[in-house]
Amino acid sequence: MTKQVFTVEGMKCTKCEAKVEDALKALAGVEAAKADHEACNVAVEFDEAKVSPEQMKDAVDDLGRFEMIL
Repeated sequence: MTKQVFTVEGMKCTKCEAKVEDALKALAGVEAAKADHEACNVAVEFDEAKVSPEQMKDAVDDLGRFEMIL
């Protein structure tokens, strides 16, 4: 299991955090995601054999209002 923190631009509130967390948790291989709009990041615990950072970025970016920086 890998733990990594990614910058996410565009989060303004706790509802934004929830949207980012939900998008990541919906991916197979993501065990946990905790977003922080004040720090503009998300901490993710994931299995690199099942999901890549690029796939996580796509899931967040597909929400339309946020951009995850790798």
